[in-house]
This record gives sequence, structure tokens and C-alpha cells, in this order.
Amino acid sequence: MRASGGRKRAAGLAQGEMMTKTPSRNEFIALLALLFATIAISIDAMLPALPQIALDLSPEDPNKAQLVITSFVLGMGLGTLFAGPLSDAFGRKTTILAGFVLYILAALACWAAPSLETLLIARVVQGIGAAAPRTVSIAMVRDMFKGREMAQIMSFAMMIFTLVPAVAPLMGQGVIALARWQAIFVAYVAFALLVMGWFTLRQPETLPQEARRPLSWHALVAASAEVLSHRVVQISIAAQALTMGMLFATLSSMEGIFSDLFGRGDSFPLWFGVIAMASMIGSILNARLVMRLGMRRMVTVTYGALLALTLAYLGLVAVMPEGSGFALHILWSVVLFAVMGLTLGNLNALAMEPVGHVAGMAASVTSAIATVVSVVLAVPVGLMFDGTQVPLLLGVSVYGAMALGLAMRLKANP
Repeated sequence: MRASGGRKRAAGLAQGEMMTKTPSRNEFIALLALLFATIAISIDAMLPALPQIALDLSPEDPNKAQLVITSFVLGMGLGTLFAGPLSDAFGRKTTILAGFVLYILAALACWAAPSLETLLIARVVQGIGAAAPRTVSIAMVRDMFKGREMAQIMSFAMMIFTLVPAVAPLMGQGVIALARWQAIFVAYVAFALLVMGWFTLRQPETLPQEARRPLSWHALVAASAEVLSHRVVQISIAAQALTMGMLFATLSSMEGIFSDLFGRGDSFPLWFGVIAMASMIGSILNARLVMRLGMRRMVTVTYGALLALTLAYLGLVAVMPEGSGFALHILWSVVLFAVMGLTLGNLNALAMEPVGHVAGMAASVTSAIATVVSVVLAVPVGLMFDGTQVPLLLGVSVYGAMALGLAMRLKANP
């Protein structure tokens, strides 16, 4: 389906919504990127705050501060399981807005949290709320596009999305400089309100009443079984889990590596921005090449390149003086972040292709399982941080090799 046809169909789906509210293709991509960015800003803006959180709430075990990152991801994974079915029953737009409301309430609870335990619980709830814009937006894209065109739209959105993690740590550092780290959660509330307003005014419903599925246990189980019966979906879930596991393990260890190993804690947000901006090349390459080379080949080559670079870096670490090789670490980080743009959109599109008639459930099941498993993979690597990059490189090597093996088992034709 062509993009213009998809927009016209989507505009007529919700009763009472005027055609003038329908966004252009470019505006839709920008709005989609901001919906995705809810996740990035909720994670990356917290990175500069981890040392202060550890000092204030967990001085006896500073590594526990990393759980502020993974607890949010855990909640996101749990919420993802429900967001899709709710959107299939009540519509994409209503579900996304309800998720934003829960996200805002949880952010306020984080702001007032008196202990690390309370903060972690509130972060889980915040992640549950953030699951709606993240998951349902994928189903919304599937309502309007499919196949390689869907992968291309996702890649364009990822290009814009990349700008958010580039500036999020700087935003967090700026907030900390003006107030305490708790004020970051006030910034989250402001961001959510801004995106909610734009989404409410400009994006029409994409799922018509007649296409909605009743919310029932039997229907959910049946749809889940159907989604998981496809081998391409199974492989996609596992590959996404490994990919996000590498990402979240890196995010958990990143600030510590810059501070403890390279002595660049103060400039970490700036370097993080450089890495995020440079890694945009992944989404750019995917958008340019996926229509010609296909999703499977893009994913396979990407995992192979990451594994080769990681093993080479690990070998060099063994012979380099400790604390050297900062430029090499920056290069490796850029490649790792670029892997997201070269793989996740393709894996999502591959998984959604055979299950478009239950797109909301498919998006929920695939994202929920992949996200929860990624936390299980990331937490041990993050907690093994010893002041060097070695535990992280070992973890990425293992996970990257497993992802490459899975990618080689995907069908050759998509």
C-alpha cells in the first residue's frame, strides 16, 4: 500500500475526525519518532544522574543505581504485553493517550520517591505507561504500511529518533546543574504533555471500529498462539532480545566506563551525544539499502560486522595499557548504537509481515517477550562492571554471536 493511500484510509477510520487533521508523511514520521523517543529520553536522560542516585540512595552498593535503567525497561516489557491487545479493542489513539497519563503519574511518583526501592517500583510503573506509545505506534504503522515500505518508514523515524538520545544526557546534566536529579522527572512530565498535545490534535485513529477485536482471555490466548506459531516471529523475538540486551548492558555500564576507566565523567553527556549522532548512519544506511538488499541480508551483515569489531577490540584490550584506547571505544560504541537502526526496524517488519490482521497483539507479544528477556540478559552484564570495558565486551561478543546465528536462519526472500 502506498503511503498516500494509507493516510487517506487512516483519516477516515475515526468518526468525527476531519481530513485536515491528517498529518503529511513527513509529519507522521516525525510524530512517530517522538513516540519512540519517550523510551530514549526516559533512559538516556537518567545516565548522568546515576552517580548522584548511587550516592543518595545506594551508597553501600553503587552498582545498584544501574537498576534505575533496567527497572524502567522491565516495566516497559510488561506493559507492552497489554498495550497491543488494548489498542486492538479500544483503538490505537485511546491506548496511547492512556499510556501517557500513567507515565506522567509515575514520573511524579519517581520525583517524590524517598528510597531506591520506591524509585525502582515507580520506574517499573513508568515503563508500563511508556509501553503504550512505543508498542502501539508500531501497530499503527502496520495499519498503514507493510513489508519493506514499513521497514523504510521505521528507518526514517529512527533517524529523527536518534536526535533524542543524542541530547537526552545533556538535558539530564543541565537539569542536575540547575536542581537535583529528581527534577529530571519533571522534565519527563513536560515532554509527555508536549507529545500528547501534538498526537491528540494531528493524528487520526488508524483502526476502524469494525476491525477491532473484543478484549477477552480466550481471544488473547488464541491470537498469542497464532503469533508465536510463525518461525520468523520466533527468530525475530530472540534476535531483538539479544540486540536490546547488548544495548541496555552498554547503557548500564557506559557512564562508569567513561568515569572510572577513561576519567571523562564530566564530558560523558557530550561524548554520548557524539556517539548517538554518529550512529544515525545505521538508520540512514538501512533506509537507503533495505529496499534493494532485503531485511534478512541487512540484519545478517550487521551482526557479523559487530561481532568482528567486538572480538578485535577485546583482543586489543588485552595488550593495551589500561585506560588507553578511548578513540577505539568511541568507534565501537558508534557501531553498537548503529546496529539498532540496522536491525530492530527490519526485525519488527519481518515479525509483523505474516500477522498484520492481529497487528496490535503481534506488536505486544514480540516486544514484550523481547524486552523482558533483554533485561534478563543486560542486568548480569551491568552488575559485573569492574571499572573496565571487559565484562561488557564479553557480553556483547556472546550475544552478538547468538544473534548472528539466528539471523542466518531467517528466510532469504524478505
